[in-house]
Amino acid sequence: MATSGNADFELDVADYIEEAFERCGLEVRTGYDLATAKRSLNLLLADWANRGLNQWTIKQRTFNLVSNDGEYDLGTDVIDVLSVVVRREGTDFQLQRLSRDEYLSIPTKTTTGRPNQFFLDRQLTPNLKVWPVPENSTDVVVFDALTRIQDADVFTNTLDMPFRFYPCLAAGLAYYLALKRAPNRVQLLKAVYEEEFDRAATEDRDRSSFNVVPDFQYFRVS
Repeated sequence: MATSGNADFELDVADYIEEAFERCGLEVRTGYDLATAKRSLNLLLADWANRGLNQWTIKQRTFNLVSNDGEYDLGTDVIDVLSVVVRREGTDFQLQRLSRDEYLSIPTKTTTGRPNQFFLDRQLTPNLKVWPVPENSTDVVVFDALTRIQDADVFTNTLDMPFRFYPCLAAGLAYYLALKRAPNRVQLLKAVYEEEFDRAATEDRDRSSFNVVPDFQYFRVS
């Protein structure tokens, strides 16, 4: 028997909604059914931003530093910053992340030099503060940003995610709809969703090696 030769299966927003309604034992009958399901779908995607790191939403971005300017607004789609380097003449220098208190405690925030620390002020428009304040306008900041998943706007949209998360999304939307339309299935659909999410999130990880090396700097033999 011949295989299809295709690996392009993809659902659009309307398909996910239909699948979710069926899991709730319901049918899509009105325009309001579609509207309330799409709203739940976008809320579900927002919740995923709080559940951990989605590898496919990491975007590497750059911007030029400006002499004597230590604050830079990032895109409104930025959730968090994972790592930051300053690139000078082809060499990258890593910046250490500061907490809000640590940044506030810097006594002289106007000190100039090559930045070696940063604080991300997570406002509606995230603001990246670097210190020392840049001494030139030729250095470039390169950073890995965790960004928002794109919205489900129209019913013919496909979703901004890899195929391995399709089952998780369908299960999550079914659970969200059950909260409103099928309360007798809430516990079952929630359990299925959590299992699907855990499976997808476990697979969606950085596979680089992780080694723990003990530090004997303060070890003494008595």
